[in-house]
Amino acid sequence: MSKSNISEYAFNEMLSHVPLCTYPRAENILILGTCEKDFKEDFKNELQKHKAKVSYKNIDKLSECKEKSFDVIIVTQKFELSKEFIDQAYKILNADGLITFLSTSYFDDIEKLKNDLLLSGEAFWIAMPFSFGHTTAVLASKKYHPTADIVLQTSDLLQDLKYYNSELQLASFVHPSFVNKELLGFAKR
Repeated sequence: MSKSNISEYAFNEMLSHVPLCTYPRAENILILGTCEKDFKEDFKNELQKHKAKVSYKNIDKLSECKEKSFDVIIVTQKFELSKEFIDQAYKILNADGLITFLSTSYFDDIEKLKNDLLLSGEAFWIAMPFSFGHTTAVLASKKYHPTADIVLQTSDLLQDLKYYNSELQLASFVHPSFVNKELLGFAKR
């Protein structure tokens, strides 16, 4: 398996299964971001393992969504996070919904990661970074904790995976001590 294939599997599987194995029985999922056709197909295959209704929109179309209409939002492209975006996402999520979005590694731009955690943490009960490969994302949740509430009945029974597993989900939220200290007051665990 080539290095680029591993990165692609890691991205598709972690970005889809981490939030969907945190939220029990998600029924309505919103994917935000521009997707190439091949990526969309691969990502769609991962999402189908969860048997939920999936909607796709460009990131700038978030305001067109009805309030409380989604369990999970997954943002598949990097963008400049804003309070307006977080407020809108919060409104369209159900009472216990969660969002996952790409951020930046603490090694590349700790201030951006802190800002992303701060903005999402102002609205959500939990806002935690997770890392896989060379990618860092944030999971922000109104209720469910990505390590304490992992749905093992879902995560352990997923078939045909090349990267994701429940132990890797737990490990992806573990960071070096100096990073934890640096993110103290920004990440909400």
